[in-house]
Amino acid sequence: MKRLKIKEVLAGGQVGQQVLVKGWVRTKRGSKNVNFIALNDGSTIHNLQIVADVEKFGEELLKEINTSTSLAITGELVESQGSGQAVELNASDIIIYGKADPEKYPIQPKKHSLEFLRENAHLRFRTATFSAVFRIRHAMAFAIHKYFNDKGFYYLHTPIITASDAEGAGQMFRVSTLPAVNPPSTEEGDVDFAQDFFGRPTNLTVSGQLEGELGATALGEIYTFGPTFRAENSNTTRHLAEFWMIEPEMAFYELTDNMDLAEEFLKYLIEYALENCLDDLKFLSNRLQQEEKDKPADQRSMELIEKLQFVRDNDFVRCTYTEAIDILKNSKPYKKGKFQFPVEWGIDLQSEHERYLVEKHFQKPVILINYPKDIKAFYMKQNDDGKTVAAMDVLFPQIGEIIGGSQREENYDKLVARMEEMDIPAEEMWWYLDTRRFGTVPHAGFGLGFERFILFVTGMGNIRDVIAFPRTPKNAEF
Repeated sequence: MKRLKIKEVLAGGQVGQQVLVKGWVRTKRGSKNVNFIALNDGSTIHNLQIVADVEKFGEELLKEINTSTSLAITGELVESQGSGQAVELNASDIIIYGKADPEKYPIQPKKHSLEFLRENAHLRFRTATFSAVFRIRHAMAFAIHKYFNDKGFYYLHTPIITASDAEGAGQMFRVSTLPAVNPPSTEEGDVDFAQDFFGRPTNLTVSGQLEGELGATALGEIYTFGPTFRAENSNTTRHLAEFWMIEPEMAFYELTDNMDLAEEFLKYLIEYALENCLDDLKFLSNRLQQEEKDKPADQRSMELIEKLQFVRDNDFVRCTYTEAIDILKNSKPYKKGKFQFPVEWGIDLQSEHERYLVEKHFQKPVILINYPKDIKAFYMKQNDDGKTVAAMDVLFPQIGEIIGGSQREENYDKLVARMEEMDIPAEEMWWYLDTRRFGTVPHAGFGLGFERFILFVTGMGNIRDVIAFPRTPKNAEF
């Protein structure tokens, strides 16, 4: 008999149908006469209830069935006596694949803290919360590829090992085959990278953007979607050392085109989640409401599905950085000294400032543009005022910045002058500058941090809970 997934059984199983299902036990309860086993195979947030007759299977076999025991069960679908599902499975045959000793298996059917589950990240997929998160993560990854494919973009695999620092931040992980102890040195006493595998210092990439621009100036419209790495010693709920980025780059796009694409892209993904992940979203929403029920009303998050609909249904407000600074300086939190960080023209806005603009002032998602050039990267197009660049950040409720991007500087002389100002050696970036020497065009792009976006869609509070195996300072377990 062909195995059916539990999602298929719950969606289309008919009373009287003989089926074979396989999965892991979530819970088991029962009496002297009958046991009820909640079986889950990862295909859906919902469990299939298995009815097992004690006399038929014997107490010895049923005692071996505990939380996370893996089973194959054949039986007849019958009308469910309980609420929540139309059918349950009256078992006629049970095969135990793998036992799970309840004295040793750490994730028993009770409330566990997220910190505890991070310590057991290899098993946390088996909880309802994390199975929901990772089904949604998959759906969003698929939707990203579908969106760009349907728009005629090309998926470009940019290198993970690179000799350039796209952000100019310098917080990069070195890639080397030189011995850790007593590496070869130059006459000046520095490490002699000429003897290293690539013959020069190399690192794990912080962004695929620079290489993405090379593709866009030939293919027209490309996107990257891959892992990126930052050696930033940040133990926060929003930072990872290894995370995934989506970075489209488009020839012949200017700043307005870039904003239009970012807004359309985000709304598409959210609509896809609402259409295809609703059961998981409802579960995560209920979980969040239970967590926050004791908080004062003004400190509770917006209900998850309502929040997603809010972003999908509202036009994003477009506002300059200078206008945003004026709004913040005229705000009640500023006048009452409630902001933790100062507000003045030239600062890099903090999350508290971004969230005030989105949640309190505009009450809509916001795209901020035209930031001071001194706080932005060398490759951003310089505006005519000499002070700002054609940058854009998309700000979301409860999270702040979710996308950062810009129109890129296509003028060779301006780009070289800016690189000199920022001590970026032009001779090492000759290949990047070639795109401005030969057939330069206006072009633009942005980056979406995938985990930040999954945080928003799932309502989870810590970025370590939306990536399978988080890499953070002093943590590379699993």
